[in-house]
Amino acid sequence: MAGQPIRFLPDASGQGGPYPEKQASIASIASIGIPLAPTTATSAAPRVRRRNRMITSCLECRRRKLKCDKSHPCANCTKNTRDCVFLAPALDSASQLKLTEIKDKMGSLERVLEQDVARNTGKQPAWKADPKGEQIDFAPEPEDEKDLEPTPLAVTDAVYDDEADDDLADLGFAMGRMRLSDRIGGFFRPKMTEEMNASLNEPNGDQHSSSSQTSLSPEQPIPHFAPRAFLAPGPNYIAPSSSFFFSSGQNTVSLIDFLPSKPIADRLLYQYWLAVHPVCRTVHRPSFLRRYNVFWADVEAGVEPPGSLQAVVFAALFSGVVSMSENAVLMQFGTTRKDLVENFQMGTETALGRANVIRTSKVETLQALVMYMIPLCRGEISRSHSALVGTALRIAECMGLHRDGSEYGFGPVETHVRRLIWYQICFLDIRTCEAQGPRPHIRADEFDTQFPLNLDDEELERPNPPTVSASRWTDMTLSLIRMEGNEMCRVVWVDLSRLEKKSISLTAVLGKIENFRKTMKDRYFAFLDDNIPVQHLARQITEILYRRMHIMVLHRYHNSVTYQIPDRLRQIIIDSGTEIMERAIQIDTSPALSPWAWYSSAIQQYHSALLLLMEIFAFPNRREADRIWRCLDYVFEIPPHIPKDQKGRWVMTEVRDKMGIYIASRKVMAPSSMLERIGSHSPARTTASTATSTSSSSAVGKVVGQASGDFANGYMYRQAPSQYLQGPPGMGKRDSMNMNGMEHRATVPMPPPPPPPPPPAPAQPEIDWHEWDKLFPPDLNVGYMT
Repeated sequence: MAGQPIRFLPDASGQGGPYPEKQASIASIASIGIPLAPTTATSAAPRVRRRNRMITSCLECRRRKLKCDKSHPCANCTKNTRDCVFLAPALDSASQLKLTEIKDKMGSLERVLEQDVARNTGKQPAWKADPKGEQIDFAPEPEDEKDLEPTPLAVTDAVYDDEADDDLADLGFAMGRMRLSDRIGGFFRPKMTEEMNASLNEPNGDQHSSSSQTSLSPEQPIPHFAPRAFLAPGPNYIAPSSSFFFSSGQNTVSLIDFLPSKPIADRLLYQYWLAVHPVCRTVHRPSFLRRYNVFWADVEAGVEPPGSLQAVVFAALFSGVVSMSENAVLMQFGTTRKDLVENFQMGTETALGRANVIRTSKVETLQALVMYMIPLCRGEISRSHSALVGTALRIAECMGLHRDGSEYGFGPVETHVRRLIWYQICFLDIRTCEAQGPRPHIRADEFDTQFPLNLDDEELERPNPPTVSASRWTDMTLSLIRMEGNEMCRVVWVDLSRLEKKSISLTAVLGKIENFRKTMKDRYFAFLDDNIPVQHLARQITEILYRRMHIMVLHRYHNSVTYQIPDRLRQIIIDSGTEIMERAIQIDTSPALSPWAWYSSAIQQYHSALLLLMEIFAFPNRREADRIWRCLDYVFEIPPHIPKDQKGRWVMTEVRDKMGIYIASRKVMAPSSMLERIGSHSPARTTASTATSTSSSSAVGKVVGQASGDFANGYMYRQAPSQYLQGPPGMGKRDSMNMNGMEHRATVPMPPPPPPPPPPAPAQPEIDWHEWDKLFPPDLNVGYMT
């Protein structure tokens, strides 16, 4: 059906339908919700006629779908003593003509309905094929996913005791370049300390010398912590103020108190165009420059500019200052970056108060508020940031920005600016949800604002501006890539809840993500030139956004309660996590990309490093170990004097102890259902499956210890297939013990003995690898360790 989104889901045979090659190409766009354009044949489609076929079987055989011998009575009815009734042998000519007319009308109505559906679907934004995210996925679920469950230790909602220390910033703690809190990957993990303890106590992980394990034993506390030091906000943290929300608009503070000279303002505006505008576009540059000149004309004439104009100019200057380094500010302005940031932050907040932002109906005022929040909501986000974004969202909806401007007769520039503002709010919604939870507030079925067109700003001011996006690099391309990636993340968020309800399979969700990657690659990569820094940045951001979705989906299955995650899924986690870190490090360290490095923490927060740390700690001989450790050294800022074979235990011990202090200070509470569910699950042991050439045998984990209280750690599995691991050199049979795939040295502190294992479960059948290999080529996901 033209315009109808087509879902790329494997059929029962694993072939993806009768024409797999054609379906795969169509599904690369349609399965992520991008509507197929109606063809010209739709408008000139021939009249639909229905075939008039003579019914010769009796009604009972027809109803029961039996073969009728057409005798009177037939053999089936005679055998079962049923009334054998046939339809009249034929209709007279008048009745036949009437029946034909009725069927023709039915065909015409169906054709009109198809056209109407295609027309309405064509107006939807690219991610809206599944608006509520509640449709049932009827594709067959791969057998070894049926028992795979997300860890019960990661939940959506957070609860804190009333005695929590509200004077403590809710930013988590610093661990190298990473900021960790009780919410990781968008999910609340109140038992993170016990999870780390379980991994540290596992005898099969950290297969190193006994001296290293003795010197860094998990039972030994780290005494040198100064809690307020690592819990304090980082140097790039900017706390928002709520005073301008409650301002009467009659602030006695003069604008001159914050306004620099015009040459300094021009230099900061230049910095805004260089470092801020390409990655988080919120203004239409030509029209903003005209407003900027009006602002300075009013200032030079001694007239106070309108409050909305003050706010948007100060917000741009504030963003420009934030994007500069300490040395650059000191060299160009002769003052510290902190003082300059505070000056323009107060100036922006004062101007927003004068513009009555809390009850505004001016798009320019809301634009200033969003520009003010962009530099605030990057790496370190508190609940105050989340509340501020929620306020901006409600103001935007009250002003109708969730409805596309073209439907209300706005011109091309006004429509473009409204779309820019709305999708920046959409990004801030996702970003604050990841940091503070609990879930995105914006739902795809509650707005119809379209993406901005992929055009240069000057093209929108032509007498006859283009109405479709250009297939080339434009001023808008980088921001458009981020917007599309962000909305795909919103689709994945919906699918996460559908996964828990078993209304969609992991294979289907990962298929959506892969099709999104293919679509973005086909749409944008053809005209990206890596020799141009901003276009190289666009490629890096695209890869980070796509691979982050893999981690979003799979990280809760990494430590499954019932069955070990299949090896290919584990390999996707490792490959995607490593690629994210390598590309993020390049953005942070490459001189060519340095103008935009200030915003890298808004794109990713290095949280995948924690997942890879636990993986490499358990399986130190992975073939990707060297790549992973290069990234971990950078992210965690591991002291160079620590031997390589002790790095994993050192980092995990630091994370465990700092997390324990933070969670104790915040009075984090775990839901009782979490403990009940954990206690009701005992990890099932499985025999090795009949492995195919593309899959390794599936093993099961075991309970790895008892943490504080009655908390059973029956969900931290670290068992790898035996062919994936190599023991340390010189280790003989007596140096290790085989505990159904788990090894330990005698010098490692042993956890309490596990409970008796349940009876062996039947072998897990394999995933439909034929369909899987079309999405993820086997040579990229073999999962082998050296």
